[in-house]
Amino acid sequence: MLLRIAGQKDRRLRCYKEEEMTLRSLRKSVFAALFTTSLVAGVLGVATQANAATGGGVHRPLTCGGQGVDATAKIRYRTEMLIKAPLRTIWNLQTDVADWPAWQTAVATSQRLDSGRFRVGSQFRWTTPVLETPTTPATTLVITSTVQQLRHQQCIRWTGPAVGDGLSIDKGVHVWNFTETRRGVLVRTEETWNGAQVEADVPTATAYLGDGLEAWLKELKTAAERDACRV
Repeated sequence: MLLRIAGQKDRRLRCYKEEEMTLRSLRKSVFAALFTTSLVAGVLGVATQANAATGGGVHRPLTCGGQGVDATAKIRYRTEMLIKAPLRTIWNLQTDVADWPAWQTAVATSQRLDSGRFRVGSQFRWTTPVLETPTTPATTLVITSTVQQLRHQQCIRWTGPAVGDGLSIDKGVHVWNFTETRRGVLVRTEETWNGAQVEADVPTATAYLGDGLEAWLKELKTAAERDACRV
């Protein structure tokens, strides 16, 4: 009994230390992103990294139900992260879209437009503020997403437009893959954007997309690993 209690204390202390380190890293990345997006040179630098993250054709496109992102899109980004938490915890955080604002800094509001389990055909509307760029004003994007493909605890693919004052994305396609490994769950994501306004400045749009996906994964990791420590 004493050994079990001691083991629980050690695990909680280890989780606490890991959570503190993750939060510090996340704060630094968000702070850096805010400054990066305000500097043209910095944005171009991030865009180079974003293009590299797509693999330059090395990686096969992520798919769900045989469908992937838009192969013709000029704006695309792909990244991945290992999360040391149960797959069920990660999946529940990702699919409970109404609760996104509780753990995603960039999501101001989010609501399901249907009821019941998260499934093919489910729709949700969420908002995210965006900063001013050299070609577009600061605004809040209203994104209406529809789940096109879904395999439980394996993958999700949703699509939809994003509309704001002076800025719009005609179609976004977002794919998520979740794979259990010995060290945790590998979460991979890939997204593309289409639309005349964002395509007017591909490097800047790619940088924004990349920053957003990297922050999303880091915050998903923080939330999932925190919840796993509480069990």
